Amino acid sequence: MRAVSRSGFTLIELLVGMALAAVIMAGAYTAYFALQRAQDSATVAMEQQRMLRASLDLIRRELTSLRFSKGQATQRFLVEDRDIFGKPASAVSFATLAPPQEGAVSDQLLVQYRTSEADDGSLLLSRSSRDRFLATDVRSNYPLLERHEGFLVECFDGSAWRKNWDTDLTPALPQQLRVTISIRDGARTISHRVLVKPRITGS
Repeated sequence: MRAVSRSGFTLIELLVGMALAAVIMAGAYTAYFALQRAQDSATVAMEQQRMLRASLDLIRRELTSLRFSKGQATQRFLVEDRDIFGKPASAVSFATLAPPQEGAVSDQLLVQYRTSEADDGSLLLSRSSRDRFLATDVRSNYPLLERHEGFLVECFDGSAWRKNWDTDLTPALPQQLRVTISIRDGARTISHRVLVKPRITGS
């Protein structure tokens, strides 16, 4: 009588197969999570680039339309050279033309851009504004750009770039303005810059 042949896997074969499956699954999960992290980092970088472009465009438009008249306290143009832990953190205040709005408001705003330190130690660029002619000191204030590496405003007087300007001391606007915002791109710090020429020079 012939012995009946039995097909199947031995215990050793099962253990080896399970070990191989575990290695393959671990590799697949590692690749998946690495891809997910890379995608999240790319999304964050793209969003920061979008916010940076929007911030620079808003600053450029408002500085292009800034208003100044001698003797008008509310039309003072002021650039202060400041730094936070060695990183440029300029503050700039000025009056500018505002886009048309509904309600009892004028066409001019008092605007201020200022960098501060956030709770986590990063730099936060904020914009505040209020109507120039309304009898209130209440300003709307909101964060414009988070986690940047520097905000620098420079003024060209015709011969040199200056980091401070005060129309109470120099009763005229700069010929040009240079705004630089720096952000992190991986291990690098990249600076983005716009040049602005005020259209209304004042009197």
